[in-house]
Amino acid sequence: MHTEDERWIVQGRELCREDLQWISQYVTDHPEARRKRIAMVLCEHWGWKNGRGHWKEMAARELLNKLADRGLVQLPPLRKWVRRNEAKGRGAVDRPAEGRRIEGMFCEFAPFDLKLVEQGSQAWDRWAGYLRHYHYLGLRVVGENMGYLVQCRTGEDVAAALFGAPAWRCAARDQHLGWSDARRAEGLAQIANNTRFLILPWVRVPHLASHILGQIGRRINHDWQEKYGHGLDWLETFVDIERYRGICYLAANWIKVGHTQGRSRQDRKHRLRVGVKAVYLYRLKRTGHLA
Repeated sequence: MHTEDERWIVQGRELCREDLQWISQYVTDHPEARRKRIAMVLCEHWGWKNGRGHWKEMAARELLNKLADRGLVQLPPLRKWVRRNEAKGRGAVDRPAEGRRIEGMFCEFAPFDLKLVEQGSQAWDRWAGYLRHYHYLGLRVVGENMGYLVQCRTGEDVAAALFGAPAWRCAARDQHLGWSDARRAEGLAQIANNTRFLILPWVRVPHLASHILGQIGRRINHDWQEKYGHGLDWLETFVDIERYRGICYLAANWIKVGHTQGRSRQDRKHRLRVGVKAVYLYRLKRTGHLA
């Protein structure tokens, strides 16, 4: 979040002092309202919808949480079960049973089927379970997002991927794209961040990761358009250089554009040091407008 002349940028929206006062007044006038209700009312107040005309309730809830975490507004406390479930990624998910060992040449297990997961389905439960229990960052799903579960030709799961909201600021990315602050605010809606990518621990198939990234690159714009009413121009990802080399992204024609500065997005005073990450971008092939 950024402050300048009593203005804040949160979830891609510019807020002024009057916006914070409106939220605080609504909370005062409606002490029985939970955060979900406040988020919906805020969407209606702003007319905040996605490209398909749906209220951006999840984005509004995330915005409210960020404002509350920084002491800019006071909200009703989160119920304990909500915090516990949010930490596990929109609800508790069981640890999926490990599959049989899948190891061998790529051609032995091709073709690989990319499935778009929908919350509430059995595929989503397995996908969420894999990321929650086998990815080192766990699972966090907020705002606009797209999840893919990958299966080999025998129908066995081999990988899971999650794409979500892009980083608000990233010097290496913004410089590569030639973005000013104003252009970034306009262009972020056309970027999705590959926040999670997992080849299941019992799977050892050469070239599988780059193949999956290529499959996603060919279809995610269409999937995003269908779900949210707007397409994408770019994909981005941040690779922890202490853990990975990012070879699969390079093999899938992603471009390494630099590194992060080793600070958390929550670190407004630039005191918290975090691991440096390599920044990769992938330009999607679209007709019409390009970033």
